[in-house]
Amino acid sequence: MQEYDDIVQSRGPCDALVVGSGPNGLAAAITLLRAGRDVLLVEKKEIPGGCLSSEETTLPGFFHDTGSAIYPFALTSPFFRSLGGDMAGPSWLFPEASLAHPFDDGTATVIYRDLVKTMDGLQGDGLNYRRFLGPFAGRCCDLLGDILQPLHLLGHPCLFLSLGLRSTLPVSLLAPAVFSSTQARAVLAGLGAHSILPLEHPLSSAFALVMAASCHSPGWPIARGGSGKIADVLVQTLKEAGGSILTSMPVQTRDDFRNANEVFLDLTPRQILSILGRHLPSRYRNALMRYRYGPGIFKVDWALKGPVPWKAPECLDTCTLHLGGTLEEIALSEHQVWHGRHPEKPFVIFVQPSILDPSRAPEGCHTAWAYCHVPNGSLLDMTGRIEQQVERFAPGFHDQILASRSMNTRDLEVFNANLVGGDISGGAHDLRQFFTRPVASLHPYALPIPGVYVCSSSTPPGAGVHGMCGYRAARFALERKSQERARWGSV
Repeated sequence: MQEYDDIVQSRGPCDALVVGSGPNGLAAAITLLRAGRDVLLVEKKEIPGGCLSSEETTLPGFFHDTGSAIYPFALTSPFFRSLGGDMAGPSWLFPEASLAHPFDDGTATVIYRDLVKTMDGLQGDGLNYRRFLGPFAGRCCDLLGDILQPLHLLGHPCLFLSLGLRSTLPVSLLAPAVFSSTQARAVLAGLGAHSILPLEHPLSSAFALVMAASCHSPGWPIARGGSGKIADVLVQTLKEAGGSILTSMPVQTRDDFRNANEVFLDLTPRQILSILGRHLPSRYRNALMRYRYGPGIFKVDWALKGPVPWKAPECLDTCTLHLGGTLEEIALSEHQVWHGRHPEKPFVIFVQPSILDPSRAPEGCHTAWAYCHVPNGSLLDMTGRIEQQVERFAPGFHDQILASRSMNTRDLEVFNANLVGGDISGGAHDLRQFFTRPVASLHPYALPIPGVYVCSSSTPPGAGVHGMCGYRAARFALERKSQERARWGSV
């Protein structure tokens, strides 16, 4: 690492080395810098940002979000909110509706930011929907703020407890218990499928409720110009705070940590084992080896000659659609994936950002992308099955395609090594790992190596573009250092 050595010689040792520049790595670096630490961030790729990335991957002039695209958690995250005016850099665009769920009969159920308008569209289940949301309607920032914080820092414990009580049944049982219509049950199934768990899993309803609440407050925005603009703002914030970034610099051994007092790894357990395995105590190393990655995804980007010809015109009121039909169909798809099979009719999450952001494509044209869940490490080409699901609800979609680019789980892992086997969550969110990421520990961010911390989505609070894994890891390290100074000062 000659270039690393040259920089160290020119700038001197740093207080903290952050490895990986995804949202969590950037959050850790910015938090440390704001506490007065000297920080160097190193990134394996040429461009920082991790899954905050936008590229012309199909045709010139068509910009696609290679990773994440929709950002309700960014606007409710305590870390992003702490940035204040800094996060005014990316222009957030809010569609009138957060979500549409089309059906075979040419209708669609739409979840608008306006709760009353959503209730009107649900007809006989409007009041049931409001009862389901209960105290969370209009309080998503409070709810997510607590979900993304340690339990001892809960600002609204009654609200948090209510979430647990309302989501004791899995979606497969809760949906028919709460809703009478096929449409409302299907909408809840689609929201629950964001958990990447089978819908008979106990945690699926908690995910569904949180996602439903976020549809109304703050909504599901996109970033004007693509998700890479969010990374640009975070990188600029880091540099203005005095931090340094070194790209095209992989970290491969513990020796690469030299000249840093503390190290923060925006990496998942597999990479940590590769770099530090022989330096870890055997018990901890074995626990990391047992860490379970969840299903992967198969993703397709499209350059389109025009808008998607949805049978239900209200599907053009939103950027995000759930394509999967009924509760039973979606439940079957997610069940099959969880058990290592590829569904013939996969549940598809479809995003059409250029409906709201014409800068993504040449005039009159559009971009879109979609993904479905697949078994971890799958190499099966799901392009045809995904496009059949789109065509099912938008006849003539194939005729709109100018070019496309598909990514299987291996392609995704090449794009970002944290996407192990195509897992976009940094590890399965099953019951065990929901509370013990990456291992069962009162201090999940601290490795059993002095001064080395984990700050990826493999730590609490888990997946999502919120930066809280990095923020909380940095705060933990700062508080630990403060306690050590106080202890030594009292001796």
